[in-house]
Amino acid sequence: MSIIEGMLGPIAGIIDKIIPDPKARDAAKLQLIKLQGSQDMEILRTQLSAILAEAQSADPWTSRARPSFSYVMYAMLLWAIPMGLIAALRPEAAANIAAGMNAYLNGLPEPLYALFGTGYVGYTVARQWGISRGIEK
Repeated sequence: MSIIEGMLGPIAGIIDKIIPDPKARDAAKLQLIKLQGSQDMEILRTQLSAILAEAQSADPWTSRARPSFSYVMYAMLLWAIPMGLIAALRPEAAANIAAGMNAYLNGLPEPLYALFGTGYVGYTVARQWGISRGIEK
């Protein structure tokens, strides 16, 4: 929650008390909302510019790191297909494999999962922003 969001309610209450004209009061509240939107947009623009700079980097590792990490996660999810086949043929083997995978995945630190989520969302937003601007296809 930004500072402006935290202050929006109390400031709107003060505007209600000090501006008697309903039209002027609504105009003041609208300006307050526009101010909040512009600051949030500037923060988002700054974050996206960093993501786009990384994506457009000449260094192959930097420009491909986020998509490569996504591919690894896709491969892990697609592993469910052969596991289903193994479970149909040898349920005890599938149970042992699943127990081993659960032990491994539970051993990974929580910040790694947060990093994946942040990277995935950031990459997706940057790609959509680039596409909407006509920078990427």
